[in-house]
Amino acid sequence: MDKTFIFGHKKPDTDSVTSAINLSYLKNKLGYNTVPVVLGEINNETKFVLDYFKVKVPHYLNDVKLQIKDINFQKDYFINKKESIYNGYLYMNKNIISTLPIVDDNKKFVGMVSMKDIAKDQVSGNMYNLDTSYQNIIDTLNGNQILKYDDEIKGHMIVASFKSTTFIENIKITKDTILIVGDRHSIIEYAASEGAKLIIITGGRDIKDDHLQLAKNNHVNIIKTSYDTFKVSKIINLCNYIFSIAIKNDIICFNENEDINDFISISNKYKYSSYPIINKKEECLGILRVSDIVNKKRKKVILVDHNEYEQSVDGLDEAEIVEIVDHHKIGSISTSLPISFRNMPVGSTNTIIYNIYRENNIDIPYETAGLMLSGIISDTLLLTSPTTTNIDKAVVDDLINILNIDYIDYGKEMFKAGSSLKGKTKEQIMYGDFKNFTIDNKKVGVGQINSMNINEILDEKNDYVKLINDIAKQNDYYVFTFFITDILDGGSYILFNDNSKDILDNGFDVSNIYQGYYLKGLVSRKKQFIPAIMRAMEKR
Repeated sequence: MDKTFIFGHKKPDTDSVTSAINLSYLKNKLGYNTVPVVLGEINNETKFVLDYFKVKVPHYLNDVKLQIKDINFQKDYFINKKESIYNGYLYMNKNIISTLPIVDDNKKFVGMVSMKDIAKDQVSGNMYNLDTSYQNIIDTLNGNQILKYDDEIKGHMIVASFKSTTFIENIKITKDTILIVGDRHSIIEYAASEGAKLIIITGGRDIKDDHLQLAKNNHVNIIKTSYDTFKVSKIINLCNYIFSIAIKNDIICFNENEDINDFISISNKYKYSSYPIINKKEECLGILRVSDIVNKKRKKVILVDHNEYEQSVDGLDEAEIVEIVDHHKIGSISTSLPISFRNMPVGSTNTIIYNIYRENNIDIPYETAGLMLSGIISDTLLLTSPTTTNIDKAVVDDLINILNIDYIDYGKEMFKAGSSLKGKTKEQIMYGDFKNFTIDNKKVGVGQINSMNINEILDEKNDYVKLINDIAKQNDYYVFTFFITDILDGGSYILFNDNSKDILDNGFDVSNIYQGYYLKGLVSRKKQFIPAIMRAMEKR
């Protein structure tokens, strides 16, 4: 069964991370194969939650771009370097391929051979030397083993085409001679007595017993074949190791994890019809033909806590979105086929997922209940945010019965851990919970941090404002805001790029908003910050 990735937005917060974990657990209980992942580094608050309930941090997912491994390429199409040229030819012919990767005994890629290479070797290759195995000769010549002393056969080939006396008087037999001969017994006797490397007896002829004994005494290998001398001499070179004619350098091959777009770009340049595919261990996996690209298998994904391309994983347009569970406004994502889209006006994605558990009669384990509660109280600021609904409150009541904890005390602990700025740069603080939006074709960025020590940031307000203006200018933000939300007091301080002052004046109905202005009662990005900015921009 294909694996499906479940993830939240690029700036993972507690609700998005726990939603991915909880929905994955539910889906797997229902028989699916899913994996929760994150698209970025988790924040301190989420680390606290996962540590508290002893749940592992999900693996990081860089992108869901189409990779070579997502293509149905010709898997396991390769041949060992010690196979014969003949076997390589038969393999390519049977599988209707014109090129074949060559591997060593550990399946490491070592070279490439093509039908063209085989043809070239038969026309202009070395016709006199043989370097192969005893078994390759047996297989290629459809031969029978008579005597075998060596697994490897390497030597210089001679065909007994002269009459016996002429041959014996003029041809020297050495320890590396490979003799092809019919029923010329005197020549066979001569070769056996001189200790030839191999005698190939053609035409299915028998060898005399005394000649056989002579060959045994001198450790001469003998093979008998029913093929006649002409046929044997014609195909004997096909017994050679296929590695002997392989291309070994400057071969263009691809790793299975490379993007398919990179493959297309390079293949368009070199115009080859197929390319070897390897893994990170340099083991050969097969070959990818350019024509195989149409047989692509998109990665399957489920989105939680977002439905905007700008907030999601890189390469999302190359993946197959099979489901979305979210509590935000309908965003920019579209699909080519109908999908399950669960969207509810509640304070947390975990509230929706809780209801899906109940609908499917799936028990909620202690750890899952803890993650659900954490996601809800994080997104609703302990049920004080204007996004909070009676549904959220009812879910929290049920979860604390499972957990038997005081959710307010737990929530304060969680927020305290999350608001720690120790070891973080100002840029990391601003981008810790940050979302991009496009409004009227203008780029808008909204960062937010929940804090229990507001002065940690406001004491360095000027430095933050300078950084905000620099980022806005470099990245072409029309509006760039950073909200510091006071969890205990229930309001937020705002920092912003200078060019967006008029927008913020109008959006928040302030006559002269300034850096560090306190917006009493405003804590929700979804229901308060973003709508205010949108209204102001629409009026311009």
